[in-house]
Amino acid sequence: MATPMSTQTALDADEEGEVVDQREYRGMIGSLLYLTATRPDIQFAVCLCARFQASPRLSHRQAVKRIFRYLKYTPELGLWFSSASLLSLRGYSDADFAGCRLEPKSTSGTCQFLGSSLVSWSSRKQSSVATSTTEAEYIAATSCCSQLLWMKSTLSDFGLSFRKIPLLVDSTSAISIAKNPVLHSRNKHIDVRFHFLRDHYEKGDIDLIHVETENQLADIFTKPLDLSSFAHLRGELGVCYPF
Repeated sequence: MATPMSTQTALDADEEGEVVDQREYRGMIGSLLYLTATRPDIQFAVCLCARFQASPRLSHRQAVKRIFRYLKYTPELGLWFSSASLLSLRGYSDADFAGCRLEPKSTSGTCQFLGSSLVSWSSRKQSSVATSTTEAEYIAATSCCSQLLWMKSTLSDFGLSFRKIPLLVDSTSAISIAKNPVLHSRNKHIDVRFHFLRDHYEKGDIDLIHVETENQLADIFTKPLDLSSFAHLRGELGVCYPF
């Protein structure tokens, strides 16, 4: 398989489906989770399938087997770290609004680069229900900001300092909320803890930058993509064949 998950795949509880061996299913997921440390291109697919470990069905196991078939098709892919890369931080964040079929929660996708090298990434279901795409994007950006600040603090121990770390978001509405210190009726319902993002923007720790959706690298961590989009983003992340 050329991609780890079909764009037509919509996994849900599938309560009417055939029950499969839970121990076997968890073993398959566990093996794949180890591999996500060097293969960010399967991160979303593995994390989505991992949500069904409590009661796996045949449709879930078929989705996991497709990931293995993708790995069989691309055994030599891996992360590339360039020795010529500059020591600069930047992050990308994206969200798939209400993408979870188990409950109406969105999926956050974030990734962080040190120079041209991808060093951190995540794909996870948001802990609270977002009432709009803007709110889902804002929550994802907050998560990315938190990770960037942790990396900034860690790298400061090595004598490196950063100012206004770029955080690239493809939602202009989410950026507007972060940059506007006034609470309006459209955003006052957003939990206070997520305005952590606005606080650090005002302090100058991060700089929110708009990026076109086709160049939003975190999109690969939020939903299944078609082959051309998937291959493009995979290459931009630095997942490539050895030279």
